[in-house]
Amino acid sequence: MSRTEIQSPTGAPYAAILGIGSYRPDRLVPNSEVVEAIDSSDEWIQQRSGIKTRRWAGPEESVQMMSVEASRKALAHAGIDARQIDCVIVATVSHMLQTPAIATAIAHELGTDQAAAFDISAACAGFCHGVAMANDMVRGGSAGHVLVIGVERLTDILDLHDRGTAFIFADGAGAAVVGPSETPGIGPVVWGSDGEQFDLIRQREDWRDVIASGEPVMPHLTMQGNSVFRWASFAMAKIGQQTLDRAGISLDDLDVFVPHQANMRIIDAMARSMKLPAHVKIARDVADMGNTSAASVPLAFDRMIQEGEAKPGDTALLIAFGAGLAYAAQVVTVP
Repeated sequence: MSRTEIQSPTGAPYAAILGIGSYRPDRLVPNSEVVEAIDSSDEWIQQRSGIKTRRWAGPEESVQMMSVEASRKALAHAGIDARQIDCVIVATVSHMLQTPAIATAIAHELGTDQAAAFDISAACAGFCHGVAMANDMVRGGSAGHVLVIGVERLTDILDLHDRGTAFIFADGAGAAVVGPSETPGIGPVVWGSDGEQFDLIRQREDWRDVIASGEPVMPHLTMQGNSVFRWASFAMAKIGQQTLDRAGISLDDLDVFVPHQANMRIIDAMARSMKLPAHVKIARDVADMGNTSAASVPLAFDRMIQEGEAKPGDTALLIAFGAGLAYAAQVVTVP
């Protein structure tokens, strides 16, 4: 008896980022607003992190609202209709419902035609994970166009009296449309995790412990900053070089470097360790936006495009790392 062969879909030869968009909350928060609660100073914060201001979301600026606004800009940049989106991937750790995924509500509000939609939890590395998945979907034939969103409203889980985190984290959203391309626009992903250091960045309290305490408080983020700095500054430089090698790109070929906007000192250390040439433009959005976790790479990337530092056709290295410790990186062509 002969067996019927399962049909396998055929996708595009290559994929690329076709458009990008972002949303920055209205409220601009200078260091002067956070220093008293953590017994600090503007000078100390800038010296330690390079952050001068950050954006904090207002009551109406929800994870869904910020995502939709960023996505509409990305769709417009890509020149496609929401009904052409076959899948919506949302990278976030600050959607407060365990289920359902916020991606489903975002897909509906945007007007997609019942697109597949799901959330991923890879913290600050989430957007780069999403881009890697979208690339494989488009090339594998399971989606024609994929919307990848990185969004955070970290102020909901921020302890404003924690000297190690209160001045760092912020809110915002960035989105990218990934679709078919006749030339390679997204290189091979280099990703992984170092779970041995699981506790370096984490939610401080277990939800069950919060409920058992009877106190009306939210779980908070906590981070061992010095350990994260040592790990990221050097381990991620090696990952960056591996990513360039896998994409067949030399340092001289690189035009733009968009690392996760964790800390200006980490960004500078990575650039030195990688020996980036002087002509490479480096994203430094952290100075004005703070650390927006999964949103930081698309926010910084979009800003560079808007300000002309990243030009269409340029070659960019995206790299992100965060809680877990999870990381992901890829070379992309600037849309």
